[in-house]
Amino acid sequence: MMNRSTIAGAARRLVPLAGLAAALLPGLALAAAPNDASGTWLTEDGRARIRTEKCGPQNTNLCGYVVWLKVPLNDQGQPRIDFKNPDPKKQARPSLGLQLIMGLKPQPDGHYGGKIYNADEGKFYDVTMWSDQPTELSVRGCLLGFLCGSQTWNRVNDVLPGQLAGPTNGPGGPRSDAEWAPKAPAAASGAPAGGAGTAKPAPKAAPKAGAAPAAAPAAE
Repeated sequence: MMNRSTIAGAARRLVPLAGLAAALLPGLALAAAPNDASGTWLTEDGRARIRTEKCGPQNTNLCGYVVWLKVPLNDQGQPRIDFKNPDPKKQARPSLGLQLIMGLKPQPDGHYGGKIYNADEGKFYDVTMWSDQPTELSVRGCLLGFLCGSQTWNRVNDVLPGQLAGPTNGPGGPRSDAEWAPKAPAAASGAPAGGAGTAKPAPKAAPKAGAAPAAAPAAE
């Protein structure tokens, strides 16, 4: 059996370890709970403001839209359009309001991963986004899995002239690509399928005696 002095010594050695664990736990909790990545962000080069928000069938993905451009007009004085888009149907759409973050999926580490569209090149890149600070959004994009670069976007709370501030797909707001646009609810029928309110087809009339079937050729 252990004597009292041995037990007391073991207890004294455990106290510092317990204090160290208590000091580490808050940091671990913060690392496991990143900040919300939704908001409006100024890109690192200052050329655009991007609004990110939850999207998708379960509202768990992250989509993003161009809501402000520092230079909204081209050299001809016309609104910029997405003329480099690989989809010909999208090449005439305005650059202001287009979707460039394509429903990033939540990751176990609290980050979001998926595709981002670069309108300057008309190309899609793999991207990861997360927010460790409430005022910053970290953006890491890669082409072909090895040509990677990182940016930091800063949160903005004001609204500048020309900025889209309306709801997505609503008046004065950006537009979702077709695959990320909210689906309209199916029209409700007056009665459930097969219920009492379902119209039944009229019974077919019995053929007259001696008459040929409709599909049969007429007798000569």
